[in-house]
Amino acid sequence: MDKNFWRERRVFITGCTGLLGSWLTADLLALGADITGLIRDRIPQSELFRSGNIERIKAVYGDICDYELLERTMAEYEIETVFHLASQSVVGIGNRAPMSTFEANIRGTYMLLEAARRNPTIKGIILASSLKVYGEHPELLPYTEETPLRGLSPYDVSKSCADLLCQGYAYTYDLPVIITRCANLYGGGDLNWNRILPGTIRSVLHGERPIIRSDGTFKRDYLYVQDAIRGYLMAAERCADPALWGEAFNFGMGEPVTALDLVKTVISVSDYPEIEPIILDEVKKEIQDQYLASDKAKAVLGWEPQFPLADGLAETIEWYRVFLEEM
Repeated sequence: MDKNFWRERRVFITGCTGLLGSWLTADLLALGADITGLIRDRIPQSELFRSGNIERIKAVYGDICDYELLERTMAEYEIETVFHLASQSVVGIGNRAPMSTFEANIRGTYMLLEAARRNPTIKGIILASSLKVYGEHPELLPYTEETPLRGLSPYDVSKSCADLLCQGYAYTYDLPVIITRCANLYGGGDLNWNRILPGTIRSVLHGERPIIRSDGTFKRDYLYVQDAIRGYLMAAERCADPALWGEAFNFGMGEPVTALDLVKTVISVSDYPEIEPIILDEVKKEIQDQYLASDKAKAVLGWEPQFPLADGLAETIEWYRVFLEEM
């Protein structure tokens, strides 16, 4: 990463209270960036608030679907780089409430792209996409950037659409947007307890048996949030290259693990190594295996993950230990 690139750079982060947004904000502040953050809900437990970093940025309160707000914010703060992280990111909520998921993830994306297109100060946009855009291709694992986008569940469909919208704006309007497709992110600050990692960590820290909703055999790739942030920053620094506009980059470990093995790994480093998980085997219409190949990110951006799963989990567990003691 180029520290000089970020010094006093005017950055707009949507979704800055989430797992990725909170830590990206912290890292960009450390690099000297001038940050404006879009916040829909004030969440005191968010790492952005707990760290005090909310006091170090320009906070704009509003909805990602508010076009006038987006256009005003980018114009008045003369934004140069945009990180579009705001989304409804929970698969289960997407199944229960598809309309709100489509509004946030699809409409919110084209509102942001349109506002950015009309702002002459914009030099680069990074879209937080996901491996979920690919849907199910068991014959094509690991997924490369050439794998067809075939999301089927409401959340997956919404991310596939947002991804394609960015490609369309880059192709049609020469908008300097790059797409990042990350594996399952984890790290301290994820407050969606129904996800396997924060839920499992909270359970074992309380000495309780963690719950696996599937049969435990589903394989996923887990990427530590700091590795994802490095990828985002490295991609953003390349937005001046028109050859990369509309391009997508996978960021993953390339080492998928089953849900059961992941939970057992957390248990093994806890204070209760004798605990056994509860396997519900109640998941329906879930993709069996999903993981990414990141060769393109290595070849073009020079990105490689730096945190093995065990190291990332150790830092994550310690964050939750402190967090839960403060609750």
